[in-house]
Amino acid sequence: MTNSTKGRLIVASLLSAMGLTGCVSQSKYDALQAQNQQLQQQNASMSQQIAADKAQINRLQGAIKYTVNSDLLFPSGGWQMSAQGKQIIARMAAKLAPTEQNKILVNGYTDNAPIGPALRQQGITSNEMLSQKRAENVMEYLVSQGMKPDLVEAHGYGDTQPVASNDTAKGRAENRRVELTLGSPTS
Repeated sequence: MTNSTKGRLIVASLLSAMGLTGCVSQSKYDALQAQNQQLQQQNASMSQQIAADKAQINRLQGAIKYTVNSDLLFPSGGWQMSAQGKQIIARMAAKLAPTEQNKILVNGYTDNAPIGPALRQQGITSNEMLSQKRAENVMEYLVSQGMKPDLVEAHGYGDTQPVASNDTAKGRAENRRVELTLGSPTS
């Protein structure tokens, strides 16, 4: 091997070593590191947004249910809404009516206490009838507050679907309720 060939090999070796150790300058490395960090933050933010969107979609696919204790809406043993009950339902209607696209189901429920003589005089002979009258009263009030009549339905279930034991006053109070269920958008 000649000296010039040896020299070329040494220079080539040094250049390749320098090239391998300094492929990227520190400033370029820092810039790439900062860009990587920014992309990771964007990815995390997008992942959170996707999770929030999925939750929103799941909520929209299912129904949203709002339960109101009947004692807040009706006088004891009655089926016509009290002033307080009208305020509660009016607040709900004010929020829903402007963008109403979904059917609202108004379901009435009672405890298992027998119907009293005052209600019997009004022709209400069962808890199912009482719960139906209450549900219809809420439905009519929703419509009077701007809800679309064709998107509101009322059903009375009486004491057939208790959420608590009817053996205690607290349980009976929980069973006397009106559920407003916001369903899927109508097509």
